[in-house]
Amino acid sequence: MTRMKFCGISRSEDVAAVNELHPDYIGFVFWPKSKRFVAPARARSLKAQLAQGITAVGVFVDAPVREVAALLNESVIDIAQLHGNEDDAYIQELRQALSAPDAKSIVKAYVVKGPADIEAARQTSADMPLLDAGLGGGSAFDWTLIQEFDRPYMLAGGLEAGNVAEALSRTGATCVDTSSGIETDGVKDATKMCAFATAVRTWDEANRTTHTTNTKKELNMTNPRGRFGVHGGQYMPETLMNAVIELEEAYDRFKDDPEFKRELATLFDEYAGRPSKLYFAERTTRDLGGAKIYLKREDLNHTGAHKINNVLGQALLAKKMGKTRLIAETGAGQHGVATATAAALMDMECVVFMGKVDCERQALNVYKMRLLGAEVVPVTTGTATLKDAVSAAMREWTSRIADTHYCLGSVMGPHPFPTIVRDFQAVISAEIRDQMLEREGKLPDAVLACVGGGSNAIGSFYHFINEPSVQLIGCEAAGRGIDTFETAATIATGRLGIFHGMKSYFCQDEYGQIAPVYSISAGLDYPGIGPEHAWLHDIGRATYVPVTDEEAVQAFEYLSRLEGIIPAIESAHALAYALKLAPTMRPDQSIVVTLSGRGDKDCVSVARYRGEELSE
Repeated sequence: MTRMKFCGISRSEDVAAVNELHPDYIGFVFWPKSKRFVAPARARSLKAQLAQGITAVGVFVDAPVREVAALLNESVIDIAQLHGNEDDAYIQELRQALSAPDAKSIVKAYVVKGPADIEAARQTSADMPLLDAGLGGGSAFDWTLIQEFDRPYMLAGGLEAGNVAEALSRTGATCVDTSSGIETDGVKDATKMCAFATAVRTWDEANRTTHTTNTKKELNMTNPRGRFGVHGGQYMPETLMNAVIELEEAYDRFKDDPEFKRELATLFDEYAGRPSKLYFAERTTRDLGGAKIYLKREDLNHTGAHKINNVLGQALLAKKMGKTRLIAETGAGQHGVATATAAALMDMECVVFMGKVDCERQALNVYKMRLLGAEVVPVTTGTATLKDAVSAAMREWTSRIADTHYCLGSVMGPHPFPTIVRDFQAVISAEIRDQMLEREGKLPDAVLACVGGGSNAIGSFYHFINEPSVQLIGCEAAGRGIDTFETAATIATGRLGIFHGMKSYFCQDEYGQIAPVYSISAGLDYPGIGPEHAWLHDIGRATYVPVTDEEAVQAFEYLSRLEGIIPAIESAHALAYALKLAPTMRPDQSIVVTLSGRGDKDCVSVARYRGEELSE
């Protein structure tokens, strides 16, 4: 939905009104020439009064880098908004001055007078551009200049309750920024602030879903730096930058190559067993009442999960690049098994990193990987789960770039991985679309998939993003509940951060460190979410819901008994929410649940959860 920023906050009375209305951002102006200027000590005091979830932005005009960095490093502000002559070199210097490089966001303002200003804003290395009429002048500019702007941006300049709806209708801005428009005689006016917030939210309710899902420029916000809105990017050590650049160049070269596409299509058809089946769960539908339930049977793929789609694509790409060795991380083991399978098929060396905890709860998949010829390395650092396996794989890649390709398993990590994995997994939604049109003569009303990093979910969603009639619902692992510390529900509990080479939402502790997470599902036991999912959440196109262990286990047992299909415990999270959703819908509506994998691997874990110990 549309983000809001109330700028020029300088009094406790302003903060009280802000806390009532809860905009996304407030702005402290640190430019001494402004009538809204606040000193850092005053800003620190005002920020302490802010309600949780409201982000503080500092507004600067050609301030020394050290002053801006100090306010960011001390968390007086969370975002720097630059309104002077700051260029990309300044932005880079500022990032280097941060105690946690790139952990804070940077907005660069551009005064829009013509097309050249729009192009400069489009090319900025800042996390987001702000398009303005001038420095606090309270006037608007010609909005027609930004009709084709193709990345997220903030809109400012003369916005107030009476014109903000028109501005949004004409521009579709990601965020609207107001200051003089919520003032009377130069002082913030609580009544005007309320009117502005109401106007934005009323417009959103009537227009935003249709706008964001129908407007191509809103949906194709990935820029050359691999951004999805403010998310994504390449936050990598110098030792790996050449590797990700090499990978990006290779993918750009081969992704549309007819021979590459033909080879991959053959592998999908003859080796993986695609297209996977779309199964009408008749007994489940009848038992629940309401919408028809269809299951997208990725569990029937070779190796028993959706992971083979991405792995075959990446392994083929690695061969084209001249690589002879694949490394991978794995949680539930399905990605590890798929990588070991592709390596065996293509005569490549394979090493899989897996948390020691996951090795124990997914022992069958560990055996399969070794049977297929892969070396499995138990990772004992940290929580000894998926996040630590990713870290270990990245360290290994650093040491052997020349002959090794890191076959990352989800839509996370530095660009171009989120795009590459999504593109290979998008075959899922392409097939769902065709199959539903054939079966029902129309698109599904909702598509549900479980979300950890989010590869099967983005694969299930991708070809429906431009279809506003299709609800997209990602089901996160809530573990023992989002009100506990034993959860992995990132959208429900996380906040913006930098980890594993990307900017996205992550579960963090009070100091901003990545927090330990928990789920009965090893495949969803990850403290973050892919950047494209974070962006889909930001714009309101997809909904992300938490599902507890108990709900997932109940769904695991339910489908086994009713349909004779044992789903992966990851997939059972999506099924659990479908069991709630279907009865609220009409019989002429339909839900597709992606069964990302089969549940053989989870029987011991679920039995143990139910108090039963299995033995050979």
